[in-house]
Amino acid sequence: MSHPVVEARNLTKRFGSTAALNDVSLRVLPGESHALVGRNGAGKSTLVSMLTGLRRPDTGEVRFNDEPAPPIADRDAWRERVACVYQHSTIIRELSVAENLFINRQPVKSGVIDWRTMRRDARALLDHWKIDVREDARAGDLTVEARQLVEIARALSYGARFIILDEPTAQLDGDEIKRLFRRIEELLREGVTFLFISHHLQEVYEICQAVTVLRDARHIVSAPVEALPREKLIEAMTGEQGGLAVADAAARPPLAADTSVALQVEALAGEDYEGVSFHVKRGEVVGLTGATSSGRTSVAEAIAGLNAQRTGAIRVDGRALPAGDVPAALRSGVGCVPKDRHREGLVLSQSVAENASMTIARTLGRFGIASPAKKNAFGRRMIDALGIKTQGPEHAVSGLSGGNQQKVVMARALATDPDVLVLIDPTAGVDVKSKEALLAVVDRVRDEGKAVLVVSGELDDLRTCDRVLVMFRGAIVAEFPAGWQDHELIASVEGVSLHEE
Repeated sequence: MSHPVVEARNLTKRFGSTAALNDVSLRVLPGESHALVGRNGAGKSTLVSMLTGLRRPDTGEVRFNDEPAPPIADRDAWRERVACVYQHSTIIRELSVAENLFINRQPVKSGVIDWRTMRRDARALLDHWKIDVREDARAGDLTVEARQLVEIARALSYGARFIILDEPTAQLDGDEIKRLFRRIEELLREGVTFLFISHHLQEVYEICQAVTVLRDARHIVSAPVEALPREKLIEAMTGEQGGLAVADAAARPPLAADTSVALQVEALAGEDYEGVSFHVKRGEVVGLTGATSSGRTSVAEAIAGLNAQRTGAIRVDGRALPAGDVPAALRSGVGCVPKDRHREGLVLSQSVAENASMTIARTLGRFGIASPAKKNAFGRRMIDALGIKTQGPEHAVSGLSGGNQQKVVMARALATDPDVLVLIDPTAGVDVKSKEALLAVVDRVRDEGKAVLVVSGELDDLRTCDRVLVMFRGAIVAEFPAGWQDHELIASVEGVSLHEE
């Protein structure tokens, strides 16, 4: 029997009194796609940092092909054995594909970079791994899917045949995910081995042969995926039986016919959408879904003032919002959880309290300058209200798990007590329990009479909605009342009719 490509033996890592990993072991066999799952804070990131040589364990060891891992300082030796394609790309957008592939190791001729050789070698590398992008293309102009494949090609060019994929589908739509999975399957046949990290458990069953579950910094189980049905997998992750517990809107009583409209969108048109009209009443949760390219995110960002529509009107309580004006949207009663919490939702170096109170600083102190005591008091209220797991309001957001960071973003959106709450992919990249907590907030603010727009491709997010609008190629093409069937909604998102003769 062949040796594991990588083996972690009894790894333990502590940060002060906190155990980030406690006696964790993992074996990944050649040519397999092995899933690593667990709630945020379970220890996945710490384990990956040791498998890639970024951290040294306190006890235990990492081995590659039954040989000890290289010294931490020998970065080239680590690159020859393992690479990680992170959820947040390490590709430098301003450089070309060729420059990204050979960064810090460009071919040199007479003391200067040999551009012709670099482009030729880049083309040969891309052709060898069947990656269809131009070597001279600007990396920032590529799709998320293409950038991920370039990162994989760069890792393979060092000689690594073990690739860690960290939430690779978080920013991809259905067709892009299918193409990525086809490439993974092709690479598996060519001798590449993957460790696949995802909160989308269905993907584990689609692409992986084995799965390892971490919980509370400990190894819980490793098994073939067919030996762990979904309910057992969730139970291993959470320590509790049953699936995701979210309020299903189908069980709610209908709104009164005379309930007032809080949000009105009229004939909105922008870069990737046209003629979009809908409304959301007070105490109503409306879903807006579709593929990543459908225009759903752009519509949501226009409502929140994050981008400007070309034509059309957005009204909150009957008053028109100026286009592309976030402060005006906030003043008019619109709160927003943006799509990318790291780029748009948080200042990672600042504290929980500072992030949560960012939208209300002017109300906490004169001239918009709030005292630390007032910020911390507000932070403590939000920590209690949303169940944010943190050492306290002064704790830096960068030290929180992904699910708790997203709760801080939610706290900031709720800080202004908005009449309209816009949630864009609110549970992306968070674990099962964090999803439950975030979606419970939706139910709570609905009961308070607020209008909620949930913009997401996640079916679990959409189950909280009284009705779901489906966008396809920039237009609303269907509306589903609560109680919809998964296959019907998915077919509509993909542009397929199940009722054609």
